[in-house]
Amino acid sequence: MQVNHRITLAARPVNRPVQPSDFAHDAKPIPEPGAGEVLLRTLYLSLDPYMRGRMSEAKSYAQPTQIGDVMVGEVVAEVASSNDPSLVPGDTVLARLGWQEYGVMPAKGLIKVDGKAASLSHYLGVLGMPGMTAYFALLDIGKPKPGQTVLVSAASGAVGQVVGQIAKLKGCRVIGIAGGARKCEYVTDELGFDAAVDYRGKDTAALVAELATLAPHGIDVYFDNVGGIIHDAAMASLAMYARIIIVGAVAIYDRLETQDTGVRWMRQILAKRARMEGFLVFDYDARRAEFLADMTAWLRGGLIKYREDVAEGLDRTPEAFIGMLAGKNLGKQLIHVASPVGR
Repeated sequence: MQVNHRITLAARPVNRPVQPSDFAHDAKPIPEPGAGEVLLRTLYLSLDPYMRGRMSEAKSYAQPTQIGDVMVGEVVAEVASSNDPSLVPGDTVLARLGWQEYGVMPAKGLIKVDGKAASLSHYLGVLGMPGMTAYFALLDIGKPKPGQTVLVSAASGAVGQVVGQIAKLKGCRVIGIAGGARKCEYVTDELGFDAAVDYRGKDTAALVAELATLAPHGIDVYFDNVGGIIHDAAMASLAMYARIIIVGAVAIYDRLETQDTGVRWMRQILAKRARMEGFLVFDYDARRAEFLADMTAWLRGGLIKYREDVAEGLDRTPEAFIGMLAGKNLGKQLIHVASPVGR
């Protein structure tokens, strides 16, 4: 008998890094869809830094995953059976199904995706949440102008690699910050960033000095995916009227239960007349079509390149997730769970 293999939260990593024992593997009967519902079979699972926040009970913008519950996550899934006329077996959809092979969800609200128009995995990356984050956060909050300097942290990651390329399309000078020579070479040699900074082994002062050489007139837009000392270096390097976009804070995710303290930047923000704003992608759900129109055209025109780091099999998920949090992936981290059966 087929069963549904799942990965659940077994323990909360309180003020420490995630470890394999924080997760449990189990197998349950495959659920049956009710009226208006569909049974989904996971094809690709997205791994994203925000999932670390869901493992913590620290107050945030979303409810934490409960001990024993399936870990949260977005998937591209195939409809295995349907009790709703809007979807038929073989259709592929985006769904927040989590770390499991099968799940039942209401058909209403699921987003159909076309595997013939683009790779199914792209709908979890460049055509999905990371791509939307890059697009709207940069263009709506950052408002880059030709000739300005854009700094991107985690520049080789799922979001960062798209941010820098959009900024180049808008006529900006782009500097990426990444960990290690391989990632820095990727963002300059393959993605076309103007420069890259390897943050490894450097303190804030060293990063500030390097940024002063690469951007002598300061940073006009800082796209912050990480926080920590990289954030401090960027804040010390702002140009007049700079815009700072807070998208992630992976540098502090292993101490979420501790009050976040550090350098206060009020005087710098005041002196530079800078603006800092947080970004959550679900605020832009109503504008998904606008994003898809531009991004699809850029991809087809060869103006955007995108790399994925794909691990094989649901059982590899904890290992890949821990590796992603440690910066071991290059590009968008995905799990390939199954291949489509089709209609």
